[in-house]
Amino acid sequence: MTSLATDPARTVPALSVDTVLLILLSGAAGTIAFDIFGQALSPLLGFANLAPVGLARSLLGSLGLPNAAPYGHLMHLFFVGLLAYPIGWLYIARPALKRALPGLHWFPASALYGAALWVFAIGGVTSIAGLPFFLNFTGITWVALVGHVIYGIAAASTVVYLERLHAR
Repeated sequence: MTSLATDPARTVPALSVDTVLLILLSGAAGTIAFDIFGQALSPLLGFANLAPVGLARSLLGSLGLPNAAPYGHLMHLFFVGLLAYPIGWLYIARPALKRALPGLHWFPASALYGAALWVFAIGGVTSIAGLPFFLNFTGITWVALVGHVIYGIAAASTVVYLERLHAR
């Protein structure tokens, strides 16, 4: 998919059709895993139900933008899940972690990335959206932490798998 698997000197993938597909596929895997956990498994186990569309709608409304449900879904599923988060992994987090902690395996690195996404979304975006900081550390806060870590691991494992497949 990218030249990272075959060229260890590269730290970020070159922009190409393969890289765009890698971004979309890893983002889809992460988003599906996040939503299955946060909106199905967590409530099934008696924990909070994640509401990422509600957070997206709150953010859009606080910025004076249209915030009807379709816009919230578009923000959560497409802009954040399919594009922003996987781009953040490929072009910011993974290269930074490779430089800062060169021996760190992709699995804990992706879990750290997921935790960083949680800080960004639940610590930062909620504040901008006019919601309580870290949602007052209620049950949804901790379910969101697990969900974001699951997102990071699912997206990164998809990247690793596709890069290995492409390197064959």
